Amino acid sequence: MKQNQFSFEITTKIPDALGRAGIIHTPHGDIHTPAFVVVGTYAKVRFLPSSKFHRINAQAMISNGFHLSKFADEIEKAGGLSKYSLYNCPTITDSGGFQVMSFGSGLGKVVSMDKRNIAREQFKTENKKRLARVSEEGVYFKTKDTDPEKLFTPEYSMKFQHKIGADIIMSFDELTNIGDSREYNEEALNRTYRWAERCLDEHQKLTHERIDKPYQGLYAVLQGAHYQDLREKAARDLGAMNFDGYGLGGAFEKEHLSDILFWCNRILPESKPRHLLGLSKPDDIFVGVENGCDTFDCVAPTREARHGKIYTPDGDINLRNAKFADDPSPLFEGCQCPTCKSNYSREEIRKLLKNNGGLKTAKQIEEDKQLAMELLTTHNVYFIIKLTQQIRQSIHDQNFFNFRDKWLKRYYS
Repeated sequence: MKQNQFSFEITTKIPDALGRAGIIHTPHGDIHTPAFVVVGTYAKVRFLPSSKFHRINAQAMISNGFHLSKFADEIEKAGGLSKYSLYNCPTITDSGGFQVMSFGSGLGKVVSMDKRNIAREQFKTENKKRLARVSEEGVYFKTKDTDPEKLFTPEYSMKFQHKIGADIIMSFDELTNIGDSREYNEEALNRTYRWAERCLDEHQKLTHERIDKPYQGLYAVLQGAHYQDLREKAARDLGAMNFDGYGLGGAFEKEHLSDILFWCNRILPESKPRHLLGLSKPDDIFVGVENGCDTFDCVAPTREARHGKIYTPDGDINLRNAKFADDPSPLFEGCQCPTCKSNYSREEIRKLLKNNGGLKTAKQIEEDKQLAMELLTTHNVYFIIKLTQQIRQSIHDQNFFNFRDKWLKRYYS
């Protein structure tokens, strides 16, 4: 059997909390935790070129396994996801479990932790035809209504994730919609456990067959919505199995985040890493770290950058607002990201973003917009990465709670 190049070590713990700092060792390098993992859905982070990836101290990338599945052979021939992306870093893929919900019970709805959005969108498209059907065997997907169905099984998820070659892969799970009943959450949780068993068996089989390939760490994904007994059951059942780490997912109201992470992580094996799926707001990261999460991912920093929102220690600002039209300030004073070090002002980037620069051709307008997207994306991703670096240092310095309180007071004031 090949040498297992995946491991995790804890270097410092937060006293009287579940949080810790550590190192995830992978075949493509180490991830020092806590860490933010940048989202590159299709194996590329939009508007973040490889020349800037390591300049902003990005350590790893997570990609959507469902969307990359049709390119699995191509990625494998290129040498795996790390080389294919040109980032040459540790990589993660998810299993397609999110699409179970987004193409199924959540089709056309807002996936939100905000009760106001839930209430507004819950039944907006109730009659829209779903593009995913869940069965015990797996999930029948369509990418659009006119396409034939394609069956995604736990075994198929393992096969394409092995081909893609990410350092960390996720077991196939069923993510429920935030409006699903308790009874359905119980059913989905039990099915996710049975799928996890099948994923583990297939992973072990493929690992043995692909002896020439680097070992890939397999994470189980915990569901259970906001129900304590279901979350604890998932942690006990999956924690007793031979997984390399754990992904914490689910659709639930934000007010339950701290409890859910505590319920799960006090039960899961301490010696294995935990990834919080899909969250990157600063308060969520602090809650996640305190309650034992090691890595985080979210599309928000890049998506919000494309809409003109930028992150600063004093809160978020939107460059599209008119008050920044004549603002010569940097995005924020003292920022060391490539954008700010290049001396771009808020006014200049706003002009690029809003196409305010006199007479320009369509090509010039598009080039300006692309440049603005790159500048803002680079800044936002750097900001979140820098935050996790500072949190990591505060843990090593035994100063986590003081740093948290001071940082959040300034950001949310």
